[in-house]
Amino acid sequence: MLGQVFERCVEKAPVAVMVRGILERILSPGALDALFERVADKQYTRELLFSSVFQLMNLVVCRVQPSIHAAYQENKEAIATSITAVYDKLNRIDTVTSQALVEETAKQMAEAVREVSGTRIPWLPGYRIKVLDGNCIEATEHRIRVLRDIASGALPGKSLVIYEPELEMATGVFPCEDGHAQERSLLSEVLPSVAARDVLIMDRNFCVRDFLHGISARQAYFIARHHQGLPWEADGEERLIGYGETGSIYEQWVWVRDGEGMVHRYRRIRIVLKKPTRDGEKVITLLTNLSKTAAHARQIAEMYRKRWSIETAFQELEAHLNSEINSLGYPKAALFGFCVALVAYNVLALVKAALRSVHGEEKIANEVSGYYLAGHLGRTFEAMMIAVPEEEWHIFQSMSTATFARTLQQLANRVNLAKFKKHKRGPKKPKSKPTYDPSQPHVSTARLLKG
Repeated sequence: MLGQVFERCVEKAPVAVMVRGILERILSPGALDALFERVADKQYTRELLFSSVFQLMNLVVCRVQPSIHAAYQENKEAIATSITAVYDKLNRIDTVTSQALVEETAKQMAEAVREVSGTRIPWLPGYRIKVLDGNCIEATEHRIRVLRDIASGALPGKSLVIYEPELEMATGVFPCEDGHAQERSLLSEVLPSVAARDVLIMDRNFCVRDFLHGISARQAYFIARHHQGLPWEADGEERLIGYGETGSIYEQWVWVRDGEGMVHRYRRIRIVLKKPTRDGEKVITLLTNLSKTAAHARQIAEMYRKRWSIETAFQELEAHLNSEINSLGYPKAALFGFCVALVAYNVLALVKAALRSVHGEEKIANEVSGYYLAGHLGRTFEAMMIAVPEEEWHIFQSMSTATFARTLQQLANRVNLAKFKKHKRGPKKPKSKPTYDPSQPHVSTARLLKG
């Protein structure tokens, strides 16, 4: 029997209860420490557990606490070690551990999304769509010794991220400690993760000959914006296919040679835009190895257009979650923080999947704001954790997969969507540049309003 306080939380803050239930089931201390022991490369556990560091970072990422130090102060008794030990642990977390944290928890959350029937309408039925893009963590503060005498911005690392729009989740990450590394240098790590019938959608920076051929060799597919440095030979005339939402579409077959001289036949799709891109480009050219029976040229163009969904995810990470903690100067710590933010993003994605299964995909996509969801969580989560005894949350661990899915749906049914409603604004009006009068450096707002 659950306590009365727990029942009030279910009634008043079902979203926070859903999040706490997901954390208890998928990101419990035992599960996190087992993951660490299994995948950690050089680190090992002395006194401070990996799960304790994750919990501190999660509080900062979800904006419950403003910093690692503040989170530590609030949980000092439970941590039972010094703040120096906490930072030492953070600064040495292997990137393989951060990567495994995202990938293994994403698999479990993806299973839950499917169990609640919360997947979005597939872009191409029968295929697994993956959007690949890079993310560079912004410059950090100059706290560590090697940065104190340098005025340049300090980049603590970058990552390639795989985003699956059907799940609305980041299901893969490939972190790199070198903030100046070329993103293409990480493609050799991405390729082993590609499976048959995957479709990778990516920008021209990833249009690399060996990578494209490697995808084809794995019985997988790609839609890549053509990089002008990739040579090709025409295999027939280009012809007009029709008109899409963004412009006219042309198509032709082309040959691309690999490093050993073998030729590969791909489709080259050229879109002449009605309106130039924000960079002033009037034509977008794509390469794909999808057959015409699998996807029409219009579908290819539309799927590439929707590639910006991963950019939206990165924007939400930055705006709604604290994904880039500027005080973390050491690369391993900064990348771990980013990966914890990806996990938090996936937790909210599972919440939205449960909401979709109850309220419908269109309503959740058009009306529910991730900003308000994250804000609600930041305001209510800590108070709920204080009010509800720890042992009452253990019920989520013992549930069967089906029972857990039903519980999420029951909680989703209690959510008042009006509290999380999006407020869409119209197009911004152009502003005229105000003139500055040096003889009147200040004005009275009250006098201007009165006039």
